[in-house]
Amino acid sequence: MDLIAVGREPRQRWRMRLQPGETYILGRDHEGVLVVPWDQRISRRHARLTLSQDQLLVQSLPETRNPICFGGQDVESCELQPGEHFVIGETSFQFASAQWTAPTPSTSPVDEVTFSRQALRGVRFRDADKRIEVLANLPEVIWGARTDSELLSRLVNLLLAGIVAAEAAAIVRWHADELKVLHWDRRRETAGELHPSTRLVREAVSVRQQSVLHVWEHAAGHSSNYTLAANSDWAFCTPVLGSATEGWGLYLTGERPRVLGAAEVLSDTVMNLEADVKFAELVSEIVSSVRRLRQLERQQSGLRQFFAPAVLAAVGENLDTGLLAPREADVTILFCDLRGFSKQAESARRDLLGLLDRVSQAMGIMTKHILAYGGGIGDFLGDAAMGFWGWPVDAPSGPLDACRAALAIRADFDALNHQPDHPLANFQMGIGIANGRAVAGKIGTSELVKVTVFGPAVNLASRLEGMTRQLRVPILLDETVSDMVRGHLARDEGRVRHLARVLPYGMETPLLVSELVPPVRADAALTDSHLTTYETAVDHFIAGRWESAHEALHKLPASDKAQDFLAVLIAQHNRQPPAGWDGIVRLPSK
Repeated sequence: MDLIAVGREPRQRWRMRLQPGETYILGRDHEGVLVVPWDQRISRRHARLTLSQDQLLVQSLPETRNPICFGGQDVESCELQPGEHFVIGETSFQFASAQWTAPTPSTSPVDEVTFSRQALRGVRFRDADKRIEVLANLPEVIWGARTDSELLSRLVNLLLAGIVAAEAAAIVRWHADELKVLHWDRRRETAGELHPSTRLVREAVSVRQQSVLHVWEHAAGHSSNYTLAANSDWAFCTPVLGSATEGWGLYLTGERPRVLGAAEVLSDTVMNLEADVKFAELVSEIVSSVRRLRQLERQQSGLRQFFAPAVLAAVGENLDTGLLAPREADVTILFCDLRGFSKQAESARRDLLGLLDRVSQAMGIMTKHILAYGGGIGDFLGDAAMGFWGWPVDAPSGPLDACRAALAIRADFDALNHQPDHPLANFQMGIGIANGRAVAGKIGTSELVKVTVFGPAVNLASRLEGMTRQLRVPILLDETVSDMVRGHLARDEGRVRHLARVLPYGMETPLLVSELVPPVRADAALTDSHLTTYETAVDHFIAGRWESAHEALHKLPASDKAQDFLAVLIAQHNRQPPAGWDGIVRLPSK
């Protein structure tokens, strides 16, 4: 069912589709759905409309100033049947059937004319000022529409305002050999339903992809199965080209002048409608361009959830989805996991939505800093997030930016742990960062895809994150990232220290893992001298001088939990390396 609003001026009109069971707010507030901007006697929020089956319930809202007039009386509420109307201020609202049919004419049109864009360039407007005024409002009409239904309604109104010869207008779509009317309206509701010509739409949108005009015999005295409708015996359809409006057409129909001489009437009809077809072509081009921009904006808006602004800027406005195709790249992976999630989930069995909200807040912290430092979001895995640098554009500083993001995430969680009443106060985090080759891009199946990264670097970052529990530190780096931090990251941003040479469970290649440490101003308890002492202990440990390693570790502050990993191993072996010691700690589990 449709609701048709009609004001005093010809342009003060719209027709909106209503869905059964839905509630709508009518008023002048542009945040609403049924907006009547032209009538000052209508409040910003004036009435609540609810469609139930074929009945429309209209109820005044408390803030309304002027009454609803129904059946000649002022009422607080009313129920409308199809064909009935109510009035607020100087605007009439008619409740109308939205049904339409699209019969296939049994008789060919008297004339069919195809208009090429080149031929239309020479056509002059007799009312150019009015046409330009209407066209000037078109971009605002499109950008201002909040929903597709509102957009379609606005476009139909604009077509009727710009093409005065048309009695009715519609936005149609030809898809899969089927005609669908997306929205339609006519100047006179008494003229009945609109019956678009299937043959005309198919010819214009699918076959010729050009504006096509059909002229039929006068409707009077002829069967309605091949005329458009009462008082309508010409129609033209202009395709709207472009992927954003694929299969769309602008459909206009009206009545020929009643004069004698069929040949003269046909030639005059074509001549008189040339300017209208040109106007529809201009509308079509603007609609296609603006819709494409809106599609690009929505696409980029969606990508902002995955990529940092710097990445989107590098890709540019002419975003080609081919850029998202999977390919090998040198990437830096940041894997961040929540600590204490299982314990929190166990204690929150009766408030799972509350737990979800807290986890979402924690994920928000991770995402915010990954994007802020130029990374992309590859995946969310339960209570973990994966960020990456180096795709779709190269990121030579990716390892450093990943470390900056990790330190910012750690700083936020540390700060929240000093707020006992904060929802995230009991959460800790572990982060692993690795650099290497991986496949990145749009990965998945024909039914479901996502932008992500997979490969050895991802596995290593995940292993490093898991090792943060065993080595009792928040952030671990592989050797490549550690070397780059030592050489290029300013010490007032972050520091690094070797922890041990380990062989992760299930892997064949040992690696020297390092901890990323905040600068002294953020962690004064751990000085640069302490870091040097720790690395000296590590060198002794790897070389088998465990007594010396033990002595060096005991010079570190008790608050430094990293020393516990080596200290426990040394104590378990009575400060003597096992036989055949090769400097590698083989981790027994993930």
